Amino acid sequence: MSQKHFAHPYIPNSAPEVKEQMLREIGLTDIEEIYADIPAELRLKEAMNIPDAMTEYELERHVTKLMNKNITTKENISFLGAGCWPHFIPAVCDEVNSRSEFLTAYAGEPYEDHGRFQALFEYQSLVAELVDMDVVNVPTFDWAQAASTSLRMAARITQRTELLVARNINPDKLLIIKNYTSPDLKVTLVDYQDETGALCLDDLKAALNDNVAAVYFENPTFLGTLEMNGQEIADLAHAAGALCVVGVDPISLGVLESPANYGADIVCGDLQPLGVHMHYGGGQSGFIATHDDPTFVMEYPSRLFGIAPTEVEGEYGFGDVAYDRTSFAKREKGKESVGTQTALWGITAGVYLATMGPYGMQEVGQGIMQRSQYAAKKLAELPGVGVKFNAPFFKEFVVDFTQTGKTVKEINEALLANGIFGGVDMSAHYPELGQTALYCVTEVHSKDEIDTLVAAVKSVL
Repeated sequence: MSQKHFAHPYIPNSAPEVKEQMLREIGLTDIEEIYADIPAELRLKEAMNIPDAMTEYELERHVTKLMNKNITTKENISFLGAGCWPHFIPAVCDEVNSRSEFLTAYAGEPYEDHGRFQALFEYQSLVAELVDMDVVNVPTFDWAQAASTSLRMAARITQRTELLVARNINPDKLLIIKNYTSPDLKVTLVDYQDETGALCLDDLKAALNDNVAAVYFENPTFLGTLEMNGQEIADLAHAAGALCVVGVDPISLGVLESPANYGADIVCGDLQPLGVHMHYGGGQSGFIATHDDPTFVMEYPSRLFGIAPTEVEGEYGFGDVAYDRTSFAKREKGKESVGTQTALWGITAGVYLATMGPYGMQEVGQGIMQRSQYAAKKLAELPGVGVKFNAPFFKEFVVDFTQTGKTVKEINEALLANGIFGGVDMSAHYPELGQTALYCVTEVHSKDEIDTLVAAVKSVL
């Protein structure tokens, strides 16, 4: 059957008689007349190189075969992290975030409020308690965007145009920060110490000047190590008139001090560790937190939910705070676009934190540290293998394979053949570290799985 007389089962109004009626309505006789303004050399004249149409059943089988080629963390032991980490997801998180009043096709933003405003308010309150701040936003896409927006907020507050960023950061995140803050803000990298992986204070002092808007570092760092000089970094930034912005892994805050308590003006991070599955291309969700200072609150581009009294005495409702500061209200005159937000993952993180509570967060943090320390100790006992930095770490650590004579790529390929995802190869991102890999160990890794990894690495070497 020719394409001209074909009715597509999934495309409305594709029946020939319907198309003819539509053409008559706009005064045309042939659909080709609609495309008359498109130059002939730009138009495809031959048939597209696509397979024949499938039935719904055939299509399902075809897609299932493609999906079965995936090698997932369910069938394999994974020690990958670097921004998307394997954590235990309580079943209640999926139960709540799959409810129809929350789950929609547009970033968890249904157009009727069936408890969404309250759920997001509760999420904000719980994250605020975790990071020891007062104000938390409805989530951005991911940590990289949260960091970028935090730095732009700092630049608007200080009216300065230079940003100092620690070089021990995920290179992909750095690219996003540079892209998001260009062209009006300049990003300058501050080096890290070879021995500890922490920010080099001498390099920071040399880089600070009266045009620096903010100093940004992460704790734990991308290299896994803990930044022990957070208060000194914040003091140096403040002495220069700059703000201190700290990125943090929120699941670490059950056992580690919040950045708010060592001088951070803005805290940001990713909610993925808090009850969100590792989805390919999704599952990331960035948060931003500050104190309840109007100077900071009015610079948030994203939505904030609060409580306000209604017309009925004693009754309260949930709604937007300072809505007029957003691009929803100001449109093109907004400081930044609100954009699509990952509100669904905010609700999920709220469920996770409510389920865990303070003691649960402490317990999971302690379990992560115990497992990661054990894994690092056992790997470092292998001939030629070592842990790169002489510094405490939380759940990630850099393993040095340089002295083994094998590349990380070779080791990871051999581990994969044994059903193990090895650590992230750092040799391209940080060539000065040699043949190193970033390993991640969390509460989901058992002692047996860690011992299996050690035995497999020993066999490979």
